[in-house]
Amino acid sequence: MDMTGLTLILFMIAIGAVIGGITNHLAIKMLFKPHNAKYLFGKKVPFTPGLIPKRRVELADQMGKMVVGHLLTPEGIRRKLANDDFHKTVTSWVNNEAKRFINSEKTVTAFAADIGIENLDGKIETKLSEMIDYKMKEKVEQYRVLTVKEAIPAHLHGKIERSLPAASEFVIQKGIDYFQSDEGKQRLRRMIDDFLAERGMLGQMLQMFLGNTSVFEKVQPEVLKFLRNSETKRLLTSLIEKEWKRIEDLKLGDLEEKFSLDELLSLSKQAILKEMAIKDRLNAPVSDYLLPYSEWITDDFIPKIVKLAVQYLQNHMEKMLEQLHLQEIVKEQVQSFSVSRLEEMVLGISRREFTMITYLGALLGGIIGGFQAIVVMLIR
Repeated sequence: MDMTGLTLILFMIAIGAVIGGITNHLAIKMLFKPHNAKYLFGKKVPFTPGLIPKRRVELADQMGKMVVGHLLTPEGIRRKLANDDFHKTVTSWVNNEAKRFINSEKTVTAFAADIGIENLDGKIETKLSEMIDYKMKEKVEQYRVLTVKEAIPAHLHGKIERSLPAASEFVIQKGIDYFQSDEGKQRLRRMIDDFLAERGMLGQMLQMFLGNTSVFEKVQPEVLKFLRNSETKRLLTSLIEKEWKRIEDLKLGDLEEKFSLDELLSLSKQAILKEMAIKDRLNAPVSDYLLPYSEWITDDFIPKIVKLAVQYLQNHMEKMLEQLHLQEIVKEQVQSFSVSRLEEMVLGISRREFTMITYLGALLGGIIGGFQAIVVMLIR
């Protein structure tokens, strides 16, 4: 083989390699470009737009089917959920978030405001007030036709009856304490003076009869003596018991006529709300409520909740994926991408492979060019 033949072979190889490389490079470019159809003399230029822009809708649909059918399958997700490492990771993450929440100095009201719930204490008090009103009125209607004895539970009825002697003793002791106090002495003295003044001459004669000793000094010890007398206690206990028996036979509806039921219910409701102190409780730090239970929350409660949540997801995976409409989501998302964005995505994944295809085209073109050169030399 002379130099002319060798030059021909090398030249044909170079030409073939250039043509093969350029052809494959253009073919790859034509996958994406042009983005829109091109027209020449009013007629559409062939191969425009590029393959991906032209098949964009079909591509989006196929990608949606591929994701649902081969990537995010119920079986694959179940395997991931059943993985022990996944359980540990989720439990650890939830525990870390829970500890941050448990140790927070933010108030319940502040946390509620963070999630868009304003005036939480006012809303709770309003709802609670409405519930108390409803329950109280419901009970009033239920017990209206009953007597006091029928309405009161048996154990409470017995307790009240047993406490009546103590109540009379309490009243007597309060009376003794009062009439021994300065206020009680002044009140008794005024009562005696008023009594004597109303009696006119009789009062003056009584005062003259006692001489220098005041009527008060005679009456006050007798009042105390009367109150300390055991018969007085028995008398008062008997009176209270008789009055209680009378009240027991009254119907609650009759009591409603004697007392302002609405006012009584209102006072009871206010007492309940005051005792609950909703505002004070909600303005306390979250840690005040949760810290005493932090160990139970992190070591017992959260692992159980995570386990139950995972089991629920595993048992309802098909239905959840169906409700999510993942195929439609992927399809709509891909359709919303611009062609340049799709090009970047595909090239980002396959740039190296496309480059190798270009080189392969050049290699094949060079080989074909070499064979052509040999054939030409043989023909000549």
